Amino acid sequence: MTTVIKAPGEAAAEKRSAATGQPRGSKSGSDGMVLNVFSHGFLAVWGILIVLPLIWLVLGSFKTDVQIGSSALSWPAHWEFDAFGRAWNKGIGDYFANTLIVMVFSVPLTMLLGSMAAYVLARYPFAGNRPIYYFFVSGAMFPVFLALVPLFFMVKRLDMLNSYQGLILVYVAYSMPFTVFFMHSFFRTLPTAVHEAAVIDGASHTRIFFQVMLPMAKPGLISVGIFNVLGQWNQYILPSVLMQPQTGSDPERYMLTQGLIQLQYQMGYETDLPVLFAGVTIAMIPMLVVYLSFQRQIQAGLTSATLK
Repeated sequence: MTTVIKAPGEAAAEKRSAATGQPRGSKSGSDGMVLNVFSHGFLAVWGILIVLPLIWLVLGSFKTDVQIGSSALSWPAHWEFDAFGRAWNKGIGDYFANTLIVMVFSVPLTMLLGSMAAYVLARYPFAGNRPIYYFFVSGAMFPVFLALVPLFFMVKRLDMLNSYQGLILVYVAYSMPFTVFFMHSFFRTLPTAVHEAAVIDGASHTRIFFQVMLPMAKPGLISVGIFNVLGQWNQYILPSVLMQPQTGSDPERYMLTQGLIQLQYQMGYETDLPVLFAGVTIAMIPMLVVYLSFQRQIQAGLTSATLK
């Protein structure tokens, strides 16, 4: 006859289950089921709260004012595309182009400078390493509203108000703290053996960074790059302060977020809601395309640092 020796905790659990008449693990299983139902229900409600306004917005772009006022979520009686043309001709096209011009330079510069700073802080110990890192991290915790007045006068002294160059530099500085924080954690997870092998082979620090470490950090670069694109595309307060015409002859270089407000002002007392809805839809579609196209890469970049 074989004697089975059980741990004290296991024996106590069997005694409790025998006394209550419930199988072992039933309470934890029921608790997990309740938590699962609650989390899925919360996510479903959250998804509805996000999807319904988007559907209302897109459908309103193809309706008339009368149809928008009569029924919010009904399908358009006739699919009208004129609102998109009117919105584009009223300035959305120019605002769209201004935003693209700024982001073509600001996002790559942010990624390059942020990755270089994060790589050095993560892989090379030196005096002052941690204070510099905490200096970058503290920038992410600093509300941009507190810096608007000194930032305005600083850009004004550089004679860069209402200029693409000034806004590009501000966007780079604004996005650097989060980029350094994210990429610093990612570079620390990369294998040290590959770096040491490149050093033994005689590769320079620049070559190691661009040809060895940067390709290995591609998932993290894609993730933080998408976050920077979304953040800079939806930025409103910074261009509102820095991209205002300074003289009567100064051209308007409004960003897309400013342009939507200007589009609302231009309507005045007119009721042309389809034009406003179409403008918001035009501004929203590129970001939806970018996020849906790189959704898997974003998830891989966010989880790879914890899996390595």
